[in-house]
Amino acid sequence: MAARLLLRSAARAATTCRAARVPAMTRGMAAGGIPTDEEQATGLEKIIMSAMKEGKDPYNMLKPKAYAGSKDDPHIVPSITNKRIVGCICEEDNTAVIWFWLHEGEPQRCPSCGAHYKLVHHELPH
Repeated sequence: MAARLLLRSAARAATTCRAARVPAMTRGMAAGGIPTDEEQATGLEKIIMSAMKEGKDPYNMLKPKAYAGSKDDPHIVPSITNKRIVGCICEEDNTAVIWFWLHEGEPQRCPSCGAHYKLVHHELPH
């Protein structure tokens, strides 16, 4: 008995759905094309994209400028604190990394090769 009632109600629902035409849904791409990354970006991603457009490098994602490593032209190391650990590969073919702490202030030398490094304060974009 319950099965017959379910079948009848399903049949009525199917006939009423067929009678009323529903307009076809339009796709978002048909209206104006695929949105770009800048149009879809929100929050921190949007801040980063706008900073990159202005030529800034908010998170040091680009290759750094080459420095001589001398006392007059030290390697610049950005940091949000007053100290940072630095790894120096003293020779091009060397597999060992020399690690040392770099503190804010005067340029400091690598204990192994003598290259100079200077810590500069870096502000995050947010």
